[in-house]
Amino acid sequence: MASGVNRKISAASARAHTRKSKQSSFRLPSGMFKKILVVLLMGFLAWAYQAIQSPAPKICGSLDGPPVTASRIKLSDGRHLAYKEHGVPKDRAKYKIVFVHGFDSCRHDAIVATSLSPEIIEDLGIYIVSFDRPGYGESDPNPKRTVKSIPMDIEELADQLGLGSKFYVIGFSMGGQIIWGCLKYIPHRLAGATLLAPVVNYWWPGFPANLSKEAYYEQLLQDQWTLRVVHYTPWLTYWWNSQKWFPASSVAAHNDAIFSGQDKELMPKFSNRKDYMAQIRQQGEFESIQRDLMVGFGSWEFDPMDLKNPFPNYEGSVSVHLWHGDEDLFVPVSLQRYIAQRLPWVQYHELPGAGHFFPLADGMADAIIKTLLSVEK
Repeated sequence: MASGVNRKISAASARAHTRKSKQSSFRLPSGMFKKILVVLLMGFLAWAYQAIQSPAPKICGSLDGPPVTASRIKLSDGRHLAYKEHGVPKDRAKYKIVFVHGFDSCRHDAIVATSLSPEIIEDLGIYIVSFDRPGYGESDPNPKRTVKSIPMDIEELADQLGLGSKFYVIGFSMGGQIIWGCLKYIPHRLAGATLLAPVVNYWWPGFPANLSKEAYYEQLLQDQWTLRVVHYTPWLTYWWNSQKWFPASSVAAHNDAIFSGQDKELMPKFSNRKDYMAQIRQQGEFESIQRDLMVGFGSWEFDPMDLKNPFPNYEGSVSVHLWHGDEDLFVPVSLQRYIAQRLPWVQYHELPGAGHFFPLADGMADAIIKTLLSVEK
C-alpha cells in the first residue's frame, strides 16, 4: 500500500515538474520584451516616414519626365515657366493682361480669354497671356514656393515677354487669391487687377473669429479636415491626400457635391478639358495641387485686409475689382463681403444666383473685361 502511494506521489511530482519545465521554457529573457517593443516602434516610425515622403516630381524635359510642348521662359532661378498667348498680337495690343489659373488647372484654363467675344478682343485690342503655375502643366515645380514667389514669377514673365512697364492681372479661384500677392509685392507694375471668386484663407487674422469659424464649418467635413492638415501639419499633406482610410479634398476629387445649380449648368463648357486633363498633374500631385493647398492655406507673410490702396494717386484710372457669386459653394460669400467692407478701395461685384464658375456664363467675360478696362464698348 505504501509503495502504491509513493508511486502516485512520484507520478504527480513528475507531472508538476514537467509543467514547470514547460512554463520556464517559454519565459522571455530579461529585457527582451522591451527590445521587441523598440523594434516594433522603429518599424512603425520607418513606415510612417516613408508614408509621408512625397515622390520626386517628374520634371518636364527630364529623362523620365513628360515632353516639353509649350512655349516657356527660363526664370532667373533656373526654373522654366510655360505660357500660352491669346487675343491680338502683342505688338498691336492696347491692353495686356496676365491671367492666373485656379486650383487643379493649367495655362489652357484661361476662362476669361477663352470666353471673351472675338469682337471685344479685336475692337479693344486685347492680349492675354496665361501660364502654368509652378508644378502644374509644363512649368517646373518650386519647392521653395511662397505667397510672394508667384507674383515675382509674373513680373519676370511680363518682362521677358515685353509687356511693358504696366499690365493688368486677372486671377480665378486659387489664382484670384494670388492677386492679393500681386497687390502687395508688385503694385508698381499693375495697371489694374481683377479677382474672380478668389479663394480665402480662413486663418487670415483680419477675419473676426466667429465669422471665419462659421464659414469654415460650411465646408464638407472632408474639406475641413484637409485644410486642418495642410495648415497645422503641412508635413502630413502628402500622406493625408494619398491615404485611403478617410476622404480627402473634395475639390481635388471633383466631387459634384460642391457644385451649385449654376455650376452644374455650366459643366458642358468644360468638355474640352478632356484634351489636356492629363497634363495638369503630370509632374506629380504633391508639387501641383498639394503645394497649392499648403501655400494658400498656410501661414501668410501678410494679411490682405491690412493692405492699403496701392493706387492712391490715380483717382480711379487704376482699379481693383472682386467678383463673387452668392451661391458659391467653394468659397463662402460672407468672407468676400467682409473683405469688401474692410477694403473700400476694392470694387465689389456680387452676383445673385451665381456659383463658383460664373465667369463661364454667357456674356460674363465681356462684362469682366470691360469693367476692368473702364470701357463702355
